[in-house]
Amino acid sequence: MSSLPRSEKPVGRFRRMLDRLSSSQEDLESEELREDAETAGCIRIGDCHDRQIVTVTGTLRTVTLRPRAGVPALEAELFDGSAALDVVWLGRRSIVGIEPGRRLIASGRISMSRGRRVLFNPKYELRPLGRE
Repeated sequence: MSSLPRSEKPVGRFRRMLDRLSSSQEDLESEELREDAETAGCIRIGDCHDRQIVTVTGTLRTVTLRPRAGVPALEAELFDGSAALDVVWLGRRSIVGIEPGRRLIASGRISMSRGRRVLFNPKYELRPLGRE
């Protein structure tokens, strides 16, 4: 075996085609999301640290209404192909356009809660539909 990880090896057209044919749909979608984050100039969620101000992008996997300390809170899980991030809007029961499968860009300060990355009340931008 070679000492270079697979992602750092020189890749030809044939090798890329074989990789795409042998990859699962989830792997292909994750790769597409990682490339999208890079082209948008965003930080990969997997590279984010506690208390860091970030701009991230990805796809919303789930959207849930879950009260926090008696206050309504809209929670969504944002996935960019490298890791997941919980996005929480406090005091909101719903936000037009925030739904599973929607892509968005979110900015704010990362915090850690129960071992998960969380972004509270982020500034966000919905990505246009139909780009997929």
